[in-house]
This record gives sequence, structure tokens and C-alpha cells, in this order.
Amino acid sequence: MHSLKTLMKLTLTPRAMLAATLAAAFVPSVHSQTTTLSPVIVTAARMPQSAKDVLSDTLVITAEELMQSGQRSLVDVLQQKRGFEISRNGGAGSVSTVLIRGTAAYQSIVLVDGVRIGSATLGYATWENIPLAQIERVEVVFGPLSSLYGADAMGGVVQIFTKQGDGAPNLNASVGVGSFGTRVVDAGISGAVGGEHKVRYAVQAARETSDGFSASTPQAGPYTYNPDKDGYNKSSASARFSIDLAPGHELGVNLLTSKLDAQFDAGPGFDDHTNEQLATYALYSKNKLAPHWTSLVQIAQSQDKNNTLASYGNSVIDTTQNQFSWQNDFAFGSDVMQVALERRIEKVDSDTTELARERSTNALATSYRLQRGSHMGSVALRIDSNSQFATHTTGSVEYGYRLSNAWRVNASTGTSFRAPSFNELYYPGYGIASNQPEKGENFEAGLTFNQNDLQFSAVAYRNRLSDLLVYAPVCPVQQATHAFGCAYNVDRATLSGVTMSAAEQIGSLSLRAALDVQDPRDDTTGKRLPRRAKQHGSLALDYAMGSLKTGVETVFSSARFDDGDNLDRLGGYTLLNLTASQVIAKDWTVFGRWNNVFDKNYELNRGYATAGANLFVGLRYAMK
Repeated sequence: MHSLKTLMKLTLTPRAMLAATLAAAFVPSVHSQTTTLSPVIVTAARMPQSAKDVLSDTLVITAEELMQSGQRSLVDVLQQKRGFEISRNGGAGSVSTVLIRGTAAYQSIVLVDGVRIGSATLGYATWENIPLAQIERVEVVFGPLSSLYGADAMGGVVQIFTKQGDGAPNLNASVGVGSFGTRVVDAGISGAVGGEHKVRYAVQAARETSDGFSASTPQAGPYTYNPDKDGYNKSSASARFSIDLAPGHELGVNLLTSKLDAQFDAGPGFDDHTNEQLATYALYSKNKLAPHWTSLVQIAQSQDKNNTLASYGNSVIDTTQNQFSWQNDFAFGSDVMQVALERRIEKVDSDTTELARERSTNALATSYRLQRGSHMGSVALRIDSNSQFATHTTGSVEYGYRLSNAWRVNASTGTSFRAPSFNELYYPGYGIASNQPEKGENFEAGLTFNQNDLQFSAVAYRNRLSDLLVYAPVCPVQQATHAFGCAYNVDRATLSGVTMSAAEQIGSLSLRAALDVQDPRDDTTGKRLPRRAKQHGSLALDYAMGSLKTGVETVFSSARFDDGDNLDRLGGYTLLNLTASQVIAKDWTVFGRWNNVFDKNYELNRGYATAGANLFVGLRYAMK
């Protein structure tokens, strides 16, 4: 493995850096990463921004990449991206979590078309229920973004954009079958009609079923292991409609719904099921109130509902988030000042009476972005007032300097916080109502190169977290009611690392690589945080021969620990995947993906199985 010192000594040329990334990644093995930036990024500044002006460390997954990936879940797509690690209790449809830059699953935010989703009891999004078939594009902003998005944005923000339409009517459809009895079908239509009062529309629906495989292994123990098949059924739909009421005035509505019925293991002799429902609804009005003033008002609701039927009993936990935002962008030449007001109400309905309650957050956020020649900068400040804890203020400062048209250096610092989940506050025998938010302070510096068909980026970061809420075996308070421990603010952690990516197009050959070298450490114990690898990354090669496109990709991770004491070691793994697609007629394409070609046996969670070698093939129609 090349040391960081060795990498830093390499000649500072784009191709040398690409070679360094590839060579470093190839040592354990490598992974798939697309770094080509889209022309416009929305999430980094809460407004459309040219990619060349984005100071934050970002990642964009385009519609074309999602379509060509051949994957069936967003979690599988993210496993191949820099900065991401995943955890899963079995196959697709099983409980899944996503870790960003070493942060925990509940230390990042997921948005769907600007609407925050997630469970208020768990504190994070139900990733397994996010339907890949409804996604047009994904934007990721790494690092703390509490100064823009409020609580929980300690590791980053993932924004999912559903299918949207414009132009002439466009039809799309696909069918596919794969290993474990997987069957998938989806279809949709999008476009626009009208002249001055243009109406844009997009409607998409999908159905996915799988017989699955046993989610657990004998290592899970007698109270979990059940050697049956754990399949799932998922139905989803999305719709977006908007109308131009007048020049500069747009009114629109977005919705997404996904229902997942998944089997899981909770011991022999019972068919354990969980029924999840994810839904978002939003009504927005975007108005050009003056030549230099744009207003965006959005009223939205998200739902995360869970009904579990298991051998140990049944449970119902439903989260509803009502959200209101009013964002104002004021342009002063090339500068932009943003002022936003937000209100969010989280409400939980549950048959566990202690969890059935609500809380509200009111926020004021302001930011200023400027550009002076080769210099770029931004400052942001946000105040969040929550009905459960005191007012919290966060801020950030970013600076970038263009060394040339292709090279740029960036540096930033920012603070963040995470609100305690309802489980950490109220769950009987575990939560403590006086628990306070976690806090974070991050500094990072980066170097980027982007010219023609060659891109490279490297970012070094150090994110220090305090007042972490973890399980304390001996509860410092309320010992009479929490005899077996509690969630308590007792921990500190430092997440440091370097994340690199590179891509080059050479004729018909496309080369992409990524590498993360990190040290996510618990400062209280000196141990590495659970399920975080020191190195993970990927390499992908695609080759186009006329209408035939083939690809090979490898994904790797070094060893991790399944526990905070670093005693239960999960071995490292290397996966080889093959992909192919062939245009067989105008608008028609056949495609296939062979995952884990060498049938690698590995674990993401102790006691839970992962898919061995598996195949998925399909037929796609996309009107052009």
C-alpha cells in the first residue's frame, strides 16, 4: 500500500495523480467512481450553481450512470462511490445503513426533491425502501452542512431527485430478471406542453419482487438464525407537475411513494415481516419577485411508517415530518446572498406510548457567496431553535483559489450538530430525556483538476465530534429505571482521512478510480469506530465498441470491526463485477450485470449473509 507521503512526492501532473489513485487503490483491489461533474449542482448552496463554482466536496450520480449501472438498489450504487461505506442485514430489502466519511448512519441527511426523509425514532432514513427506479439523479455534498440544512448534517447531505420532464413526450420502460427469483418492471412518461404557460410532467411506476436468500447465518445465534429465504416486494411511484404561471413564476407539486414488504430473521419457526412505507409530498412556488430577487416557498410532508410482525411481538412506529421553508436569493453582480426561514414538526405515532410525541424546530439561515477574479468564498450562519433542546448556532467559511483554468485549491471549516433521536430520548430503559445534541467541528482542504476528459480530486479532512450519544453500560443517571444502561452523552471521536477520485476518457475506453484512506477513531477508548475500514475504494473500466458497451469493476474494503472494543473482526473483501449493454434497435437496449463473479463470501454485519455470485439481465426502452 502506498503511504500518503509516497503519494505526496509524486509529480504534480493530472495523469501522475490518476496513476497514483489507481495504484493506491489496486493494492487491496479497486472500485467504481464517476467524477465527471454535471453542469449544475443544487445541493451545495441550496440553489442551482455551476459545478466549476462549487467549493464543497461533491459527488454527482447522473441518470445515465444509474441506468448503465444495472444495480437494483441505491445502497448498492453508493457502495461503489468514494466516501461511502454500507451496512446491511442480509440481501436487498433488508435493513440497510449508509456511512459517510466515517460518520454514523444518523449523522447525515437525506432529501428527496428538497424534502427531508427519515425516522425520528431511529434518526436516519430507511435506505432499503428508497426506490432506485424513481431516481433521476443523486447529489452528495460531503462535510458538515448544518449551517445550511440544520440538525444531523455532520457527515454530509444526500439529495435524491426524482424523474422530471420537459420537451416532447418521452416514454421509458424496462423489465428484468435475476438471481434469487428477482423480477423487476418499471415504466414512465415525461414531457411538457404549452407555450408561455408551459406545463411539465413526469410520472413513473415500478414493481420489484425477489425470493431472496437467508438473511442470517449460524453466527447470528439461535435467537436470530433461521435458514429460510428472506424475500421482499417493493412497489413505488413518483410524479412531478409544474406550470409557468407567468415569466419567472412557477408553481409545482412533487410526490414519491414506496411500499416495502420484507422478510427477515428473528429466530426459527416464524415468518418475520416488516412493512415499510416511505412517502413525500411537496407543493412549491418559485417566483422572480425582482430582477435580483428570487423567492422559493415550499410546503411539504414526509412519512416513514413501519409495522413489524415478528416472533418477539408486533410494533408500529410511524414518523411524520411537516416542513415549511421560504428561501430568498438576492444577486449582487456575481455575489449571492441567501436568507431562509424554516419550520419542521416531527411527530411519532407508536404503540410504545413513551415514543408517541412530537417536537418542532424553527430556523433562520443566511449565507453569502462571492467571487473576485481567481478568488471564491462563502460564509454561512444558521440558528436552530428546537422545542426539546436549547437554541443551536452553526456556521461555515469556505475559500477557493483558481491556480489555472483547470486547477483549483479549496479550504473550509464548519460546525455541525445532531439532534437526539426519539429512541435516545424516550425509549423505555434506554433513552434519557435530558440528552443533548452531538456537536462537530470540521476542517478540510482539497485540490481539484478538471479539463476535457481528465478529472482528479483529493480532499483531506478532520472532523472532531463531541458529546456523542452512545450506549453506556452503567447509566450515570436514572439507574433505577435503566439498570442495563442507557443512551448518554459520554463520547468523543475524530474522523480524519483523505478521499481521492480520478477519471479519464481515452477514445472508447473510460477509466474511473477512487480511494479512501481514513481513521475514524473513538477518542474516549482509542478504538476504531465499528464497521469502518481504514481503506476502501474501487476501479472501473468501460469499453465501447459501436453499440456494445462492456465494463469491469472491482470494489474493495480492508478489515473492519463489528464492535466498539475492536475484538470482533470482519475480514476485508474484494468484489469483481462485470457489466454489458447492447443497443439492439432504435430506443431498445439489452443489459446485464454479473455481481461478485468469484462468489466471495464476506460480511457487512456479523451474523448476516451477503449475496454470492448473482446475475441480473433486462430489456430497456427509452425514447430518444
